[in-house]
Amino acid sequence: MKARFMLLSVFAFSSSLVASAFGAVDASRWRLSPNARIEGSLLVVDVPAGQRGVNGSGRLEVNLSPYADTGFEAEVRVRGENVSKNDTSWLGFKFMVHYRDASGTEVWPQAPAESGTFGWKTVKFRHDMAATSAQDGKGELTLGLQDASGRIVFDLDSLKIRRADPIWPRVNGDWRVEYPRRVSNLPPLRGVMLPGNDCREDDFATLAKWGATLARYQMIRGWGKENDNQDIEEYIRWLNGRLDHLLRDVLPWARKYGVRIVVDLHVPPGGRRGGEMNMFHDAKFADCFVDCWRRIATRFKGNSDIIFGYDLINEPQQNQSALPNCDYWNLQRRAAEAVRAIDAETTIIVESNGWDAPNTFAYLSPLAMHNVIYQAHLYLPHEFTHQGVSGRKWTPSCYPNEKKGWDKEFLRRQIAPVVAFRDRHGARIYFGEFSAIAWAEGADRYIADCISLFEEYGFDWTYHAFREWQGWSVESECDGPGKPFIPSQDNPRMRALKAGLLSR
Repeated sequence: MKARFMLLSVFAFSSSLVASAFGAVDASRWRLSPNARIEGSLLVVDVPAGQRGVNGSGRLEVNLSPYADTGFEAEVRVRGENVSKNDTSWLGFKFMVHYRDASGTEVWPQAPAESGTFGWKTVKFRHDMAATSAQDGKGELTLGLQDASGRIVFDLDSLKIRRADPIWPRVNGDWRVEYPRRVSNLPPLRGVMLPGNDCREDDFATLAKWGATLARYQMIRGWGKENDNQDIEEYIRWLNGRLDHLLRDVLPWARKYGVRIVVDLHVPPGGRRGGEMNMFHDAKFADCFVDCWRRIATRFKGNSDIIFGYDLINEPQQNQSALPNCDYWNLQRRAAEAVRAIDAETTIIVESNGWDAPNTFAYLSPLAMHNVIYQAHLYLPHEFTHQGVSGRKWTPSCYPNEKKGWDKEFLRRQIAPVVAFRDRHGARIYFGEFSAIAWAEGADRYIADCISLFEEYGFDWTYHAFREWQGWSVESECDGPGKPFIPSQDNPRMRALKAGLLSR
């Protein structure tokens, strides 16, 4: 249907929010910060440069029930003057909906950040809700600036939301994955994410002592930056350097200490904008991605004894319609086919959408290919695992938490779509990342419960992260964001991880 726009409704479930055809803007429904005001049908946010840390926004309660089974596309016209840019992708310009899903997990879909001075333009974003729904249908719309300065004007008459059409393939529903004996007979592997910079032999000696049998070698730089890695020739030079270190140093140490390696392409060519990977929308970056895997397969074929798998791309995120055969699933399919044309032996690892969230396994399609492992990440509830991380306001919370319903059974419900995918397709499952920040009360219990579930279901797993940032490292302790990290060789989180690595 062409005329399928459905206007956001407030919690009173009235039929309209704003649009000239449906009546004047009702300013009384908006919660305005001191830097925001409504002038007729315009929401004006004006944050002076000296007040950059002060948020300016208008917020409105909205009903998300009409979109629970599909998702929504939102749009609004906006213009800006001297809008500052924030290097953190989720800060700055705000056109966002916030809600808690049925499990209590917070979700913040939003449009890519705008900055600078620009005339009237339409800004859009899409959010999939096929695998989730808002608690009681409740959500909150935010328009404005967060930790940014400038003047931004929203035309509330243009604010719309509509049900979203599916933009990802749903294919191979009856496919059952088969594995060679060397993979199917391999017991579940346990380990960690390796440092993002160069590894050392002592890293592997320590991991062997701890009992690790698996390590994820992340090729990463500039995590969280917007629109980086866009110089393709320079990106290839950087990638070749990481592959040199892998071949020259990491694989020999891995063999010496009996630790298998996941080869993880952690940042894509073309980078991200607002979390969305640019290679889904620009063919030159998509082609570069596939070519990168041809290069990797050519260099590392014949090492399937020590390489557990080729991890095609870390945490894909796609909310917008992609170029043909460039969506998060088809790009991984293309890369997998390119690998198979060169290396028929090494296992391929595919990740799901939504930053590899467990709930997106509800719509993930398997590749029509054997010897493929499917990876998920677990950072739920996010407000516990990431409390106070990357500039987020620190609201201390604990685990387990009876009041919020956070416990092992809560975690079991979060990974249920992954378990169902495994059962439906006979897939081997790998949880490549899970963690809780160092200062989170009960982080050790959280780590232990995650590992207990992975062991119960027979999943491979790697903890995030080993000797990377101290906030995730179990070799550091910290009392809170902004406070010093203290080196530690014995603490509850370390004991929980070691106990899991040594479990048999």
